[in-house]
Formats: sequence, C-alpha cells, structure tokens
Amino acid sequence: MTDRHHVVQEAVIGGKRVGAPESFEVLDPSTGQPCALVARCGAEQVDQAVAAARETFETVWRHRSAADRATACRRMAEVLLAHRDELAELETLDTGKPISQAYVDVDAAARYFDFYAGTVQALFGDTLLAQQDLIAYTLREPHGVCGHIIPWNYPLQVTARTVAPALAAGNCCVLKPAEDAPLTALRIGELALEAGFPPGALNVVPGYGEEAGAALADHTGIDHLAFTGSREVGQLIMTKAAANIVPVTLELGGKSPHLVFPDYDPAHDVPLMVRSIVEHAGQNCSAGSRVLVHESVHAGLVEELARVFGALRIGRGGTDPDLGPLISARQRDRVLAYLELGRQAGRLVTGGAAPDDPELAGGFFVQPTIFDDVPPDSRIAQEEVFGPVLSVTPFSTPHEAVALANGTPYGLSAGVWTRDLPLAHWLTRELRASQVFVNNYSAAGGVELPFGGYKLSGFGREKGFEALREYTRCKAVAIAVQPPPVAG
Repeated sequence: MTDRHHVVQEAVIGGKRVGAPESFEVLDPSTGQPCALVARCGAEQVDQAVAAARETFETVWRHRSAADRATACRRMAEVLLAHRDELAELETLDTGKPISQAYVDVDAAARYFDFYAGTVQALFGDTLLAQQDLIAYTLREPHGVCGHIIPWNYPLQVTARTVAPALAAGNCCVLKPAEDAPLTALRIGELALEAGFPPGALNVVPGYGEEAGAALADHTGIDHLAFTGSREVGQLIMTKAAANIVPVTLELGGKSPHLVFPDYDPAHDVPLMVRSIVEHAGQNCSAGSRVLVHESVHAGLVEELARVFGALRIGRGGTDPDLGPLISARQRDRVLAYLELGRQAGRLVTGGAAPDDPELAGGFFVQPTIFDDVPPDSRIAQEEVFGPVLSVTPFSTPHEAVALANGTPYGLSAGVWTRDLPLAHWLTRELRASQVFVNNYSAAGGVELPFGGYKLSGFGREKGFEALREYTRCKAVAIAVQPPPVAG
C-alpha cells in the first residue's frame, strides 16, 4: 500500500480540501490491491461545490477578460508539464495503463489548456446585417456553472478536454471523476490553484455515480452538463438534464471500423490498426474495434494482424508493456463474457482468455484477441466491448463496406486505408462518424479535431474550436439608431 492509502484524498471545493463522512478504496488494476483512500462525496459536498462555483462565477470569473482567462489556461499548461512525472505515475497507478501512454496523456492535457488559451481570444460574435436604423451583433457568453462527469479510462485527458474550454470560455466547473480512477482529476483540481485560477473556478467531487454523480446531474444550480461514459448512464443524465432544461454534451461510446482496401500498405497501416485497439487495453470509446477488409486481401491481413498481436507484451503499467490491465475485475469479467460470444460468432485467431502468467496474478488482464469471419449482426460486432478485442469481417464492394461500417448503433470514428484518393473522399462523406482518418488513425485524436457522436454515440462536440461554442450561449443585441432632430 502506498501513502495514499493511509491519507484520504479529499475533494477540492472552493480552493480548499474538503472531506466527506465516508471514504472508498481505489484499486491498482495491475495488482488488484488498494492504492488510495478517497472521500466519498454525496449531495452535501456537491451542494458546496456548486455554491462555490456560482460565487466565483458571479463575482470573479465572468468579469475576467478573455486575455486574463487565456493567461490562466496557459499557466495551467505549464504547471501540468512541470508535474509531468508525478501525473504520469499517478495515472498509471490509477488506471493501469503503460507509463509511456500516461506521459502522452499528461502532454495532451497540457495541450488542451494551451490550445484554448490561444483560441478563446478569437471567440468573437458577429455583426449582423439589419435595417438601416438598427445596429445588430451577437455576443458569446458563458453558461455559468458547468457540471462534468467523466469516465475512468482517460481521466487526465478527459478532465482537461472538458474543463479547459469551459474555463476558457468563462464558466466555472464542478467535476465528478469516476470512482475507479479519481486520483489525477483530484490533483488537477489542486494544480489549478497553483496555475492562478481563482478558488471555486474548478471544483472536484469524487464519489460514486449513484451518489455524487446523480446529485450533480440533478442539481438545479447547474447550467450545462457534460458526460462521457456508457449509453445507459448517458440516457439517465439526459433525463435529469431535461427536468431542469439544461443543455448537455454527451459522448457515449462507439464501435469504430477500419475499412481496408486492396491497395493498403501492410508495413505502415497494420501497426496503426493494432495500436488503435490495444491502446489502454482497448478501453477507448473510439478504439478501432472492427476491421472490414476487402475479400481479396482478407487472408493476408488477418495473418499479419495475428503476427503483430502475437508479439505484444502484456504487463503492469509501470513496466511499460504494449498493453496493461483492464480497469477492474468487473470490466475484465465483462470482456471475458464477450470472448465467449466471439467464439460462438466467428473464428478465434489469437488470444481469447486471461493470461496465465503468474507475474500478472491479481491484476485484471485479458489477452489481446482477434476473431475472424465475424457476422456483422452478431453481438461481438455490434456492441462496445471496451477491451482489446478485434473483430474482422470481409466485404466485396465499397458500397458493402460503407453499409457494414454504418451498420451499428454507434458513430464516433472510422479509419479508411486506401491510396485511391477519389475513393477516400467518397468514403469520408458516406461514413456516419464525427472523425474519419485516411491512412492514419488516432483514437479520439487531435486536440484541434472536433469530436462527438452520431446516432447512439451522443451529440454535441468536444475538442477543437467547436468546444468553445458548446460552452457558450449566443446572445443577439439590437440597438436602434435615431438621428438627432434637425436644428431650427
């Protein structure tokens, strides 16, 4: 057990550490052992956090210029990088991901704050054409107090992804991290004060979803809600937001396809496809979990995928393997159940079980797995597994490939692998996804790239300049122009 298991990690509310009547244990996914005690916040602490955010918004933050807010965001980026080692180690402890991936997450979190430090100063309204006796223009104004409920897979990145544009736009935030991985979000709440954000601008209330999360979603003092997580919980969040007439941004998972054509480049393309499904052990909303491949190159691609999968190293995050554990025993067992469904639906190529390495005993590990000839209507091809599980399905024509790609309830990302540019342009228009990558793939990639859902993957956009629009309202102003009376 670490020192964090002996001292309760408290909430950050109004610039102070605030406790709760109870605490809960956080487990290290690599070992299954407790690694931290965290305050179990509920409605009382959420009330305090919303009140603190409201006070800071009304008295301080909404009156700051865009340049001042940009300065705080830029300093936040610098502070995150100054604590790079600490944050990466904490993220790996919390989530089990390989340490090199955790460093990427720290850098990305800093990039979010740096990006919005620059772009918020370009968040202008418009001058509108109106009657001759009227001057009209629009203002972009912050919502007020924003609630953020984030998942356990990328707590560093998603915290920054959601609060950086909100804070830059002039809102104050109350963030509820996932109970499985709350540690880096809590640390960001502390570091925001070091960066110069006023107390109450960013409040972090850890706890269980049905307690702290529900209290935040229900709260009448929230002006905007952002949620990243499962479709089922997203539906509950949306219902609660509807009761209070609160706008929401929802990112609810995916079943992202790769479309592979005969002219793909095996040496360049296959490693990127593999990385897209094994990064953080496949626990990624936009993981490339389906490969749709032209029948003429089907067998060769499966052989190459199996070769690369067979060379992957599984291990504890601190040893920097190719993939680490799943987040919990519950998630491991869920993925193992999908492996049984995969065996019934298609042909097991490689993997298909938990590893039997005694060095990994106690951790929540699953072998990277490929199923071939997977029927497109099977559960393994239709449902989000959230693990290192890849399904392969052949196609014969581009139109069939598009039908297969769009044939799930989800729509987040897609990869296109062809050097035929006219075909690639056509495909980008036909695919129902918010991000389409051609001859590259970065799961939820690019701080600058707008990201969100089609269909049951949700709606609204995070990342890029679009996120600033999500975290502001548009106000129209019309001023009458009256000429002075004519003298005499």
